[in-house]
Amino acid sequence: MVFRRELLKSTAGISMISVLGNSSPLGYSAFAQDKASKKNKGEKFDFSTLKKLAADLAMVAYKEPNDQLPPAVDKLDFDGFRSIVFKPERALWSEDQLNFQVQFFPRGFLYRPRLDIYQVVDGLASPVPYDPDMFTYTDPKLKVDQNLGFSGIKLMTPLNGKTMEEFAVFLGASYFRAVAKGQQYGLSARGFAKGTADSQGEEFPLFRAFWIVKPDKDVESLVIYALLDSPSIAGAYQFTIRPGTTTIFDVENYLYPRKLIVTGGVAPLTGMFYFDSNNRDHIDDWRPAAHDSEGLLMWTGKGEELWRPLNNPVDLQYSVFSDATPRGFGLIQRKRDFSQYEDLALHYELRPSLWIEPIGDWESGSVNLVEIPTPSEVNDNIVAFWRPQQPFKENQEYNFIYRMYWGWDNPWISSLARVAATRIGSVVDKKNVRFFCIDFFDGPLNSFPPNKELKFNITTTAGKIDNIVVEANTVTHGWRVTFEFSPQDAKSAELRASLMDGDAVISEKWLYRWTP
Repeated sequence: MVFRRELLKSTAGISMISVLGNSSPLGYSAFAQDKASKKNKGEKFDFSTLKKLAADLAMVAYKEPNDQLPPAVDKLDFDGFRSIVFKPERALWSEDQLNFQVQFFPRGFLYRPRLDIYQVVDGLASPVPYDPDMFTYTDPKLKVDQNLGFSGIKLMTPLNGKTMEEFAVFLGASYFRAVAKGQQYGLSARGFAKGTADSQGEEFPLFRAFWIVKPDKDVESLVIYALLDSPSIAGAYQFTIRPGTTTIFDVENYLYPRKLIVTGGVAPLTGMFYFDSNNRDHIDDWRPAAHDSEGLLMWTGKGEELWRPLNNPVDLQYSVFSDATPRGFGLIQRKRDFSQYEDLALHYELRPSLWIEPIGDWESGSVNLVEIPTPSEVNDNIVAFWRPQQPFKENQEYNFIYRMYWGWDNPWISSLARVAATRIGSVVDKKNVRFFCIDFFDGPLNSFPPNKELKFNITTTAGKIDNIVVEANTVTHGWRVTFEFSPQDAKSAELRASLMDGDAVISEKWLYRWTP
């Protein structure tokens, strides 16, 4: 993390003082749309331009974005929104034979604010014009002959073959998601998190403008800029996106708080965990599991590798993992067999993992994990993010750079054994005692004979551990550990454990929060 104590206060260049009124979209004033249209060229734009826009924006009072819609689309439900479909032949660059095309979302349903969207060609930005004929309408009454504008963008590339297909979406607040080759959409990311799990409520900053840089022919990366805005903060973002077997986003942002932010989150990830074998006590479902992600993986600045299985708790759970100069963290989906979910419609085995690799020194802070109770798989109930130790102060500039890997696993190969599954159940004839079964795989276990003697080093902050058994799993060619946990009178307990070969740690550290 880099921060600068003095925010630039000069009024030279592009001013944001008067461009956020509901009567005029952001960029149309900021980039002198009438002047640009006469020249048919556009206005100069680069990352420094956007940084200046965000810095100036933070110096004035926040104004709500324009979300007024005509009556025909004002009350759109989910099905109505989906029935308005963008025409592929109207995609940006559809006739240019590039590696990318861009499609657009209509406004309505949950996605009401009008976003300003620009194309940048040779360093000049010009608005992407809206036309209602860009879309097809199942219900003709939903076609409105007005300049409604767009609510989001959809990125296209020939990811799995020669045909253009969707691989990333920016839609809703500062949310975005992506897939790698062969995958289906799962978890999401956000630009910034503010007040997650705060009793005073969460604030959801909005990407209210995008600048899409037209790539040269045969270039395999796409650059997108975004302007973040909310009552508490403004920000400038640059995304360099490379789709493939692993889809990579290089992200750089500059953040300008309007006010003190104590509960800020950088590189926030949002997923869904409904149930798995570690907790299905209150779930009546025919499938073995249902989740976008099954664990939080962390590689600390001290070189520890930590695995925390996710949970769908009865009460909201907030976990903080302090660290300095972290090597990375992410929400990971390790189960990759159809039989582990048995869902022909949702295919959770094809959902991406998402790993965050900090670039540069992020100094001291913590990885924060929020687990929210959910009665179904419809709700995103898992949030993970990095929180700097020091709060975000107004009139300062903060800079974060990181790389996002959307793929099948953590992109870096570990030399340690990893957790394949955590299973929990009752113990016959023992009231209030829980049976734990943890399977490990990979790393040094691949070369161990079945008669190898290993140990399991486990601690708990409350309760008692009994009957530890460590044995080879000859079916999976991994190792299995079982034990009994008696919480006694505890309301919660933090369990930490590692697989040991003598005095040497040979597995990532397994962490678990037990609650009744």
